[in-house]
Amino acid sequence: MSEHDRRPSDLPIPDAPSTTPDPTALDCPTADFDALCEAHAGPLIQQAVLLTGRARLARRAVERAFHAAWQRWPEVAADPDPPGWVRAAAYDYALAPWRALFPRLRTAERPRPHAPAPPSARPQDRALLAAVLALPAPYRRALLLHDGVGLGLHATAVEVEASTPAATGRLTHARGRLAEQLPELGLRELPPDRQGAVLHARLAALAASRPVAPPAAREVRAGAERRARLTTRAGFGATGLLAATALAVSLGAPDGHRPPPRPVVAAPSAPSAGPAVPAAGHQVRTGARHRSGARRALPRGARLTPDVR
Repeated sequence: MSEHDRRPSDLPIPDAPSTTPDPTALDCPTADFDALCEAHAGPLIQQAVLLTGRARLARRAVERAFHAAWQRWPEVAADPDPPGWVRAAAYDYALAPWRALFPRLRTAERPRPHAPAPPSARPQDRALLAAVLALPAPYRRALLLHDGVGLGLHATAVEVEASTPAATGRLTHARGRLAEQLPELGLRELPPDRQGAVLHARLAALAASRPVAPPAAREVRAGAERRARLTTRAGFGATGLLAATALAVSLGAPDGHRPPPRPVVAAPSAPSAGPAVPAAGHQVRTGARHRSGARRALPRGARLTPDVR
């Protein structure tokens, strides 16, 4: 399998070739963004349909990707591959893991009452789409990028954030599963390069059977700016709510902090001036004063040593 076995780019599924910008519009971000959106929005939606099997989700993913591109246009314009930047963002949104946690969101994919019915696909196209959607998401993404879009193995590995051997393994397993489920493709008897060519042609035909109307670039820019305003307002609202909560807590708290009272330790009393009374049956040894009858005053609580005879 060659690393640079790119497919012809004249089929519907690959991204359309980048158009040469007008020299008078090189310094106009709006014109550059509109050219990018008009050239690549439609093919990206077709790719996302093959990636998810859901037309409305595919369109929403591509629109969100272009929203992010317009909000970060200086970064996207300086990127070596702006269409690849948008494609990676659209794929990430379409394959977000959190969608598996909310299966009820799929009800939004039901056709609307007055929406035109999608064109009927051929049985072989339906079988191919079902087989592709049955692949795990990492295998599906690697297959679509390499055999569908026509990226090389290294570029595919970079976009899926994996090593080249890992991307090669995903692609090989994906082709093997398609060969098992769709023996009419004849992939088992073909070398890897020919397998890629056959799948590229079939995926391109499958994408062409599902035409989509790409969103207008002006509407995409307006949606991006509206989303940015809503995000800014939400941020200010969350900040105000936190400030109000902190103020309410501070007003409801007692004035100042009072530490818990410490136990009072009584100071030792002064030695008593009067004579100490020895315990019953004991005498105090005082040396010479004991013989003369004099007694030394002891502090209160002192322990007396008894005579041992």
